[in-house]
Amino acid sequence: LVSPEADSAAVPSDNNAKDAKGPLKKIFLKEADASNFFKRRSRRASKSQDEINAEQRQVLAADERRREFHEEKRNEYENYAEEQSDEQDERTRESTEQWREFHYDGRYPPQEYNRQSI
Repeated sequence: LVSPEADSAAVPSDNNAKDAKGPLKKIFLKEADASNFFKRRSRRASKSQDEINAEQRQVLAADERRREFHEEKRNEYENYAEEQSDEQDERTRESTEQWREFHYDGRYPPQEYNRQSI
């Protein structure tokens, strides 16, 4: 972490840094490179194409995660709403059948009140 007032950052170039292999080699800079790092990349400096591409990939990944999250929530709500509707339909059907049974006098065939023919 470097304070905003700092113009440069330096890492001492001892033998341990030179012996580093693989990813560690990329972390530490030589003193000359470290002192020029902040001067080369000021706030107004344009970003490299690699930086732009990396940021764009991050934005696209975040958008995809957000889209998947909202799609999942929408599916959950649709399932819930469909269940509620089915339960309400079942209750309505039961009460309608009870009403028909109560009002049926036995002399005539039962009336098909609002029953859909299948």
